[in-house]
Amino acid sequence: MGDLRKQVLQLLENDSRLTQQQLAKMLNVSKEEIAALIQQLEREKVILKYHTVINWEKVPSPPVTALIEVNITPQREYGFDKIAERIYHFSQVKSVYLMSGGYDLCVIVEGETMQDIANFVAHKLASLEHVNGTRTHFVMKRYKEDGVIFSGEEKDNRLVVSP
Repeated sequence: MGDLRKQVLQLLENDSRLTQQQLAKMLNVSKEEIAALIQQLEREKVILKYHTVINWEKVPSPPVTALIEVNITPQREYGFDKIAERIYHFSQVKSVYLMSGGYDLCVIVEGETMQDIANFVAHKLASLEHVNGTRTHFVMKRYKEDGVIFSGEEKDNRLVVSP
């Protein structure tokens, strides 16, 4: 069952629009087995959300995205978890990662303008207790995200099969 589970997760991660019937046919199992497995994965919080990748450059007034390096002092008994939790509850925050290397947390935020993000950093993030410093990097252009190439043509690297 573990192999089927992994296959379903990989297929859904690549294209969340696949129907249970399509998945069943692709994996040579019953639709009912796929439906039960997906329900179980959702109950276990393995599948948290179904996601769409959007090319915001093709939309008027796209959001501004920034990556913020955050240095923090870990809290006794909680380490980095409590401060990360405080940070990820802000509506502007899209992702938070604990990092190795020169900083502790990587925080991805979105705002309507660069000024919105600057205000968020200055008034909400940097002023938090245990935050020792931040460095903000604005995303200028996306080339690839979640395995999707934004500019240029994606090449089909499949082998041509002829009868």
